[in-house]
Amino acid sequence: MLLSGEESPQSNQDLQLLLRVSAMLHSFRAIRDARTLRLQSSFAHYVLVLFMEILPAESGGVLTSSQDPAVPYVLIAEHGNPLVVDNRFVETLWPKHVAARSDDGQTTTLAAPIIVRDQIEAVLYFTASEPNVLLEQHLELLVTLAGMAAVVWENAAMLDWLRTENDLLQDRGGLEHGMIGPSSRLKDLRKQISRVAPSNSTVLILGESGTGKELIARAVHRNSPRALGPFVAINCAALTDTLLESELFGYEKGAFTGALCQRRGKLETAQGGTVFLDEIGELSPLLQAKLLRVLQERELQRVGGTQSIKLDIRLIAATNRDLAEAARKGEFRQDLYYRLNVVTLTASPLRQRPEDILPLAEHFAKTFSQQCSHRIAGISPQAKAYLQSHSWPGNVRELENAIERAVVLGTDETILPEDLPDSVREVRSGEVSAPLYEEAVESAKKQVVLRAFEQAGYEHDRAAKLLGLHPNYLHRLIRALDLRETLKSARTR
Repeated sequence: MLLSGEESPQSNQDLQLLLRVSAMLHSFRAIRDARTLRLQSSFAHYVLVLFMEILPAESGGVLTSSQDPAVPYVLIAEHGNPLVVDNRFVETLWPKHVAARSDDGQTTTLAAPIIVRDQIEAVLYFTASEPNVLLEQHLELLVTLAGMAAVVWENAAMLDWLRTENDLLQDRGGLEHGMIGPSSRLKDLRKQISRVAPSNSTVLILGESGTGKELIARAVHRNSPRALGPFVAINCAALTDTLLESELFGYEKGAFTGALCQRRGKLETAQGGTVFLDEIGELSPLLQAKLLRVLQERELQRVGGTQSIKLDIRLIAATNRDLAEAARKGEFRQDLYYRLNVVTLTASPLRQRPEDILPLAEHFAKTFSQQCSHRIAGISPQAKAYLQSHSWPGNVRELENAIERAVVLGTDETILPEDLPDSVREVRSGEVSAPLYEEAVESAKKQVVLRAFEQAGYEHDRAAKLLGLHPNYLHRLIRALDLRETLKSARTR
């Protein structure tokens, strides 16, 4: 026994012991593992093994309260001989938050609570099968040890809580965006979205057609406090001014011929959510003025109505035009431009982020493979080279359409060069090595084009008609087949 009846916990020997125990408790390696800490029995078992090396007990256990009235205490860990818990004895400790010793002449019992923030988190419970083995001095030591354990228990619980909260924040703060690609431009855009989304500021998204401006708008909405509200998208270029006004603002019954009932507009139905106005540069001056009022006053009037309706919306606009230049030229209201241009996000064209091309292509291939029930295992190296060498003037939308075509028309489990549109295969980079089949196809194309020009007297439009091709496409085909000089020489003969 480490403590005799004559020794006090304050002795040098016992002080050294307590310092060692404290160091061992705080070095508990599971404290660095939040998932292990959630299983409190791991720490409880560690405490039992450590304390029973100090106390002359034969059995030890750690108890916590239960939600079941029929079983008020749960044994979450035990060590040594099988433990029989005296529930009545434990009940005397719990409401008083005190330690106690019991000796019935056959068994000696010590119990001390682990108290964290004035709440009993657990009770340390030790027994010996002989009387007068566990003494009052041992109880005093156990109280001290329980206090040390409480500090570690609280630190562990706090660390566990912090890590759980961190996981939740990461889950909530983890940006939902749907944007595929590892490029630095896309990473910067995602960072900007994460900063912009929590606010209620108006956002203007600039970028060429097909760059995914609506995808960006949806990402801003999904990661904002308005995520549970509606997301209403309107293409300002798809409707006439009259129809667009009715779509945006709604109308009252009898406002115009055919207005048989009252109808709410898209701005009104988006209450509590986000309105996305695509191609906002196409708005007429009249609608620009009305939209400016909405942004300034956060209210609208339906067509034919007189009542002002308060709006709780966030506006996100997008355009492929240079609105700043249009405002300088008087083609777009400057005051509306300044209202829209609170926060600007730019969707970079695909040619400026070539490292995103293949990840996007593989993503689209997987998506359309599932939709079309056509198994696609991958993209061939030659097809990848064509994809990477293409300038993608239609950006992500063009790439998506090209991959969909390849999946639908392809007959193999791998996307091959011949599955891609001709426009993608027009320009061959030095990295694209043409197999024998492709060389034969290209040679045949050259012969057919040359024969058509010869029969048409080298008139471009007549040759296009003979070939059944659009003249513009024939121009691209001649460039892709490198026939310009050959045709030029043939004309001068």
